[in-house]
Amino acid sequence: MMSRSFLKQARSAALACAVAASMSVALSGCKDKAQGDGAPPAAHVIQVPDMNLITIDNKDAHRFPLADAEKIEAAAELNVTGTVLPDISREVPVISLANGRVVDIKARLDDNVKKGQLLLKVQSPDITNAFDTYLKAANDQQLAANALMRTQDLFQHGAVSQAMLDQAEDAARNAKADLTAAEEQLQTLGVDKRHPSSIVNVYAPISGVIVAQSVTNAAAAGVSLSGSATAFTIADLSTIWVVCDVYENDIPKLQLGQQAKIRMNAYPDRVLTGRISDIGPILDPSLRTAKVRIEVANPGFLKLGMFATATFTSLARQSYAVVPADAVLHLHDRDWVFVPAGENQFRRTAVHAGPMLSGNRQQILSGLEPGQRVVANALLLETVGNQ
Repeated sequence: MMSRSFLKQARSAALACAVAASMSVALSGCKDKAQGDGAPPAAHVIQVPDMNLITIDNKDAHRFPLADAEKIEAAAELNVTGTVLPDISREVPVISLANGRVVDIKARLDDNVKKGQLLLKVQSPDITNAFDTYLKAANDQQLAANALMRTQDLFQHGAVSQAMLDQAEDAARNAKADLTAAEEQLQTLGVDKRHPSSIVNVYAPISGVIVAQSVTNAAAAGVSLSGSATAFTIADLSTIWVVCDVYENDIPKLQLGQQAKIRMNAYPDRVLTGRISDIGPILDPSLRTAKVRIEVANPGFLKLGMFATATFTSLARQSYAVVPADAVLHLHDRDWVFVPAGENQFRRTAVHAGPMLSGNRQQILSGLEPGQRVVANALLLETVGNQ
C-alpha cells in the first residue's frame, strides 16, 4: 500500500506535465497565428516541359538525318479573295418607251436571250395618240403641198405676190417637218405606220443573261407610269469582273494591267487569267481594304456571286528557303519543321509553306532562312516525340 506522501508527489508531477503540455500547445498556436498574419508562403513552381522540344537518344540520332535549306530566287505572290460580279458596262436595261400595261411576257429571270428576241408586249394608249398625230401631220403636209402648187401657178401668172409664195413655201416646209417628226415618233415606239396596233413589242437590245426582272403580267410599264421603268436587265457575261479586297499595305504591290491567276472555289483545278482594270481610290474605313477589279474572260462556267482566289505575282524577286517536302509537317492547319536545338534535341518551328517545286521540294515563304538545317523527315520525328 502506497504512502500518502508518495501520492502527493505523483499528483504534483502529473499536474506539472499537464501545465507544460498546455503551455506548449498555446505557444504553438501563437506561432501559427503569427505566421498567418505575415507574408504568404512561397509559391511552388511546377516545371512544364516544352511541348515543341524533342530529345532523342544518342543511339537514335542516325535515324533523323538533317538537310540544309536551299536558296531560291522567286517573285513574291499575293493571294486575295474575291467575288464574281457582272461588268456594269455590259449591263443594258430593257425599257418600254410606250406607257401602258403588260399583256404578255416572253422571258424571265436567268434566261439566256439573243439580241432582237421578243421579251414582252405592252398595250399602250400612247400608240393611239402617236398614230393620230401622224395622220394629222400627213393630211396637213398634203394640204400644204397642194396649196404651194396653186400659189406657184398663180405667181407665174402674176396673180399673187412674192410674199404670198414665200408664205406658201414656208407652210409646206413646216408641214413636212411635222410629218417627219410624227413618223419618227412611231418608229421610236416600235409601231409600223402601215400596220398600226395598240400592242407594242419590246425586244432584247443585246445578247446575254437576264440578271434582273421587275415586271410581271398586267403590271404597268413605261417611263412615266407608276412602277419601275426598267422591265429587265440583261448582262453580257462573256467578260466578268472578279472584285477583290486588298489590304492597305499590299496595294503598292499592284498596278493597273498586272496579270492575275484566278481560281474558283467551285473549280479549284481550273486556272483562269485576268488583268487588273481598276484599283479603288477609296479604302473601307473599318477593314482598311480597297476594291481591286480584275477583268476575266468567261469560259462559260463562271456564275455571278462565285467566290474566287486571285494570285498576283510581283515584279520584284525575293530570296526564299527550299527544303525537302518530307521536312514539312502539316499539323492542325499549320506547317512545321524541326530544327536542331542542341545536342540530341530538335525544336518544332512554325513556317509558312509555299508551292511545291520539282524534285519533291517545297518552298518556304516565311519562318525559315536559307542555310538553316532541318530534319529531313519531320513526320518520323513527330511520331517518335509522341511516344
